[in-house]
Amino acid sequence: MRFMSFVAGGRARFGVALETGVVDLTDRLKGAFSSLDEIARANAYEQAGAAAADQSVDFHFNEVEFLPPLARPGKIFCIGVNYGKRGEEYGQVASPSKYPNVFMRTSESLVGHRAAIWRPRESEQLDYEGEVVLVIGTQGRRIAREAAYAHIAGLTIANEGSVRDWMKHGTFNITQGKNFDRSGSIGPWIDTAPVGPASDFHLRTWVNDELRQDDTTANLIWRFDFLISYLSRFATLSPGDIILTGTPVGAGARFDPPRWLKPGDRLKIEVSGIGALENVIRDDPAD
Repeated sequence: MRFMSFVAGGRARFGVALETGVVDLTDRLKGAFSSLDEIARANAYEQAGAAAADQSVDFHFNEVEFLPPLARPGKIFCIGVNYGKRGEEYGQVASPSKYPNVFMRTSESLVGHRAAIWRPRESEQLDYEGEVVLVIGTQGRRIAREAAYAHIAGLTIANEGSVRDWMKHGTFNITQGKNFDRSGSIGPWIDTAPVGPASDFHLRTWVNDELRQDDTTANLIWRFDFLISYLSRFATLSPGDIILTGTPVGAGARFDPPRWLKPGDRLKIEVSGIGALENVIRDDPAD
């Protein structure tokens, strides 16, 4: 099933996405859950989905405002340089490091499907990074690789947006360039279809209908099970935590000259079996 958060009739809601629209679970689950965040923390997707069985669509997609599926994910882990040949874009010719590159994002840096991504006033170097996202369903610490897939509740999609020059402000960190408000996006929903060792997802990113990224998760350097096992060695993974698993080659920074996102650009990230995340770029209107 596909679980989403949205606004309709001036009210924040949550429900199950069908082909033509969404079944609103907000009132159907009143007293049990008040948000998709609560469902995620309880890993109660199956229970929540039962309330949508045999129900008709309450809202068509053009009647709702999409929100990030989880308003406040527990921890937002991001993995850098995790596709084959991605290192070459950075001028790296040596073999990948033994361990993944890990950094964190804030929830305020991500908007939902169809929402405007803001190009900050501090820089014109706003870039895109299409990614498959793991949503953790069950808690674990020091999880064995062979048990890792059982900890995945579902998948979603992200634009792990980057402000490239701000990623170079520090000598050993990129946090600043990864956390501008509304510089990335996530959604449109959490797809809870089972994920296993044989799962392979085709990811493609378009900017204004031009295909920029095209790869599959078969080319990940550190696969889903490794990431879950590795991250859980130093941090307890909890329901509602999310892991952005890395982006393929083709980001705007790697063109000559670089091709930064600018106001009016349309961004679409499609992942097979999950759906498509679409956003438009606007200048940050904040004072």
